[in-house]
Amino acid sequence: MIKAYISIVSILFLSSCSSLYMPNVPNTPMLSTQGELHASGHISLKGNASLNTAYAVSNNFAVLLNGSFINREQRRKDFRQNLLEVGGGYFSTFGPDNKRILEIYGGIGKGKSERIFNNEDPAGEMIYDRQEMKFSKGFIQVNYSSKKEKSLRLFGKSFPLNYGTAIRGSYLNMKEFKLNNVNQPREDNIFIEPVFFTRMHLSDAVQLQYTTGSNFGLKNRKYLTAGSSVFSLGIVINAGRLAP
Repeated sequence: MIKAYISIVSILFLSSCSSLYMPNVPNTPMLSTQGELHASGHISLKGNASLNTAYAVSNNFAVLLNGSFINREQRRKDFRQNLLEVGGGYFSTFGPDNKRILEIYGGIGKGKSERIFNNEDPAGEMIYDRQEMKFSKGFIQVNYSSKKEKSLRLFGKSFPLNYGTAIRGSYLNMKEFKLNNVNQPREDNIFIEPVFFTRMHLSDAVQLQYTTGSNFGLKNRKYLTAGSSVFSLGIVINAGRLAP
């Protein structure tokens, strides 16, 4: 009986130590002129895949479409999340040779998450704690980046590097929240998500990107907390003008 109680308590403890929200990689397209198209795919160390696209509809305005998904199964915890975002905003180049880029974007999104904790009692019976959430999201972000400031030399060849940072503010609001199929009080939170990225040019159109960042929650919440950071590798494709 005592061991069963400890098992249940351990599940509840684990349930309160991580978040039902896993942030996606912010969209940092580094657009500079009308007609440019950006597409990128990123994968985090935890298996969260982010797919970002952007299109410059004019010399200063762009539209965004982002998505992310994860389906991670572990011995003691399973986690699934799907997220879709749409947005748009302003971009501008400045500085020497217009190699510096400022981007300001905002948008909305929606998604759902599911987390299952499991353990065995002394009799070998499985104990489950299932958490399900549907949520809405609003975000605004500011990106600053610089093109081809330095180069990395590998195998006798130089690869130009780009550097950048993005600061995203996100508001998440639960639309539905269930514990073991029972409706629960909903939560919301405001997240501040700074990220830093480095791109290495493999060609004029294709780059390899490394992204690292953090996630801070401004409200004290039990389930919708700032429990995940961004560490990812990705491939970026930036095409030139698609139309004259």
